[in-house]
Amino acid sequence: MRVARNTFLGLFAGAAVLTMGAAVAGAAPTVVRAVGGDVGTAVADFQALLGEPNNGNAPGPIDGGRRQINWDAGIVPFDMPPDFFNNPAFPPTRGAVFSTPSDEFRASNDGIDNEFDTFNPDNPNQFDTFSAPRLFSPLGSNVFEVDFFVPATDTPGTVNGFAAIFTDVDLEDTTKIEWFDPFGDLLLTEFVDPDPQGLSFLGAVFSSERVGSARITLGNALLGAADGGGTDVVVVDDLLYGEPAAADVPEPRALALLAFGLAGLALLRTRKAFPTLG
Repeated sequence: MRVARNTFLGLFAGAAVLTMGAAVAGAAPTVVRAVGGDVGTAVADFQALLGEPNNGNAPGPIDGGRRQINWDAGIVPFDMPPDFFNNPAFPPTRGAVFSTPSDEFRASNDGIDNEFDTFNPDNPNQFDTFSAPRLFSPLGSNVFEVDFFVPATDTPGTVNGFAAIFTDVDLEDTTKIEWFDPFGDLLLTEFVDPDPQGLSFLGAVFSSERVGSARITLGNALLGAADGGGTDVVVVDDLLYGEPAAADVPEPRALALLAFGLAGLALLRTRKAFPTLG
């Protein structure tokens, strides 16, 4: 009976590990990228992948659809609060909260701060817009993160995909997006294709994994630096992402099954090492 019992434990543990592997591995994401005149087509394709409709400022939860941020509404302040797009006190409740080391962000203004010309008068010659007239950047850092929430709530959320439009990416392998799952584990890293003084688009949609946050690295210099040579100052235009849904937590039964399976695997290995036990 020892052989039968060992065989059962091995099959049970193996099934649990295979189940865990299937849940973690998932299918490869769909990555969409474009530069220059192809950005508009890529945006339309990515919107279709995320899903219809554009849910605008409607509070969640909503089944399906997507959210977009283009900064162009006059209500977005120049010194934008990190939670501006998920604070019920503000109209644009879109389930996105931003963070950067300084917690300071800027949305350029047309006429007063035209494409960040108050930071560097040459910026309008460097930066283009996808949806005119406004652009977006962290202040004091070239890296920022976006965490997702069920819109207008403090419930952590996940999305099926995330993308951004960049302007004036000059260098290869510098500007990038990193996608993370709800537990903070890295799902994917992709670099943005350069198009000096033009637009670049990068996004990824996941068929099985869910995205809990995204990190964007903009070039290698801070807003206000002199762009050119080995210095690459990059800012952002539109952001696109799937409708945030409440983050799934593994059910206790699933966790218990996995733990039992791993315990069985450990017991099987122990019996192979010490066959006289049991």
